[in-house]
Amino acid sequence: MKVSSMWKAVVGGIAAGAAAAVTAVEDGRITVAEVVTIVVAVLGSAGVTWLVPNQPNSPQAVSKPPTAV
Repeated sequence: MKVSSMWKAVVGGIAAGAAAAVTAVEDGRITVAEVVTIVVAVLGSAGVTWLVPNQPNSPQAVSKPPTAV
């Protein structure tokens, strides 16, 4: 497995964790429940992002824009 294929999940997990952490720090302290929320956000986002496959690089994989009927 190439490391480059993991970056999508890593970035997604970091973004979700950062968003949850910013929300948790607004009151000036972080509780255990907020830590659990941050961990679940990171793991959930990274896991879901990992499951979604990347598009292949072939020219046939490029989707066409919808046409008006």
